[in-house]
Parts: sequence; structure tokens; C-alpha cells
Amino acid sequence: MDTRLRILIAKPGLDGHDRGAKVIARALRDAGMEVIYTGLRQTSDMIVNAAIQEDVDAVGLSILSGAHMHYFEEVLAGLKGRNAEDILLFGGGIIPEQDIEKLKALGVGAIFTPGASTQDVITYLKANVHHGKD
Repeated sequence: MDTRLRILIAKPGLDGHDRGAKVIARALRDAGMEVIYTGLRQTSDMIVNAAIQEDVDAVGLSILSGAHMHYFEEVLAGLKGRNAEDILLFGGGIIPEQDIEKLKALGVGAIFTPGASTQDVITYLKANVHHGKD
């Protein structure tokens, strides 16, 4: 049985800066995780659909546009609406500290801001993703 973590990395909205998402995707792959990168300009529905179709353990959103509250809320609602609350949602980008606390209160896992290391993300996922799927 393959116990590698399956992680979806997504860039919601119109933000065209995906270097950070690609760096994280490569680091996770190098750490032995299976990574699906959705590419740019994804809607929340597209992200939720991909997460379910790919049977991922976690979804990471990379947001630099300032629309983080909107997209995290939509993806959380979409996962809940599809009975996929077991999929961990985490993210990174330019997100103010006061919004990080709001996101965590909503049910988002860790938020990684500029300066976080790729090892921080890897360690977090290994410690917090639970294989509860049948």
C-alpha cells in the first residue's frame, strides 16, 4: 500500500505569480510526496473538484493577491459541501498576521508567509496529515 502523502498545490484567482507554489511543489516531491499542481487561475470549485478527483490528503493554496479570506473560505465550504473535511487545507503567501488567526479559527491549518522554509512545510504536513481514507 502506498502511504505517500498526496498534496494538491493550487493558485486561486487571477494572481499570476506562481514561483512560490512551484518551489513548494518541488520540495514536497523531493521529500517523497506525490504532488499535483493545478496551475494558475483556478476557481475554488476547480480546486475542490481536483482535490476530490485526485483523492488528496491536503490542499495548499498559494495566494499573493490579497483575496486570501475569500478563497480559503470558499475552498473550505466546497470541501465541507462535498463531505471532504478530512482534506487538510493549508496555504502560504502574503497574509497579514491578524488574518492568519481568523483563517485558523475557520479551520485552515498552517499558513506559511515569506521567509518560511520548505522544510517547515514538509515537517508540518508529515505531522498533521492523517490517512483516514478507505
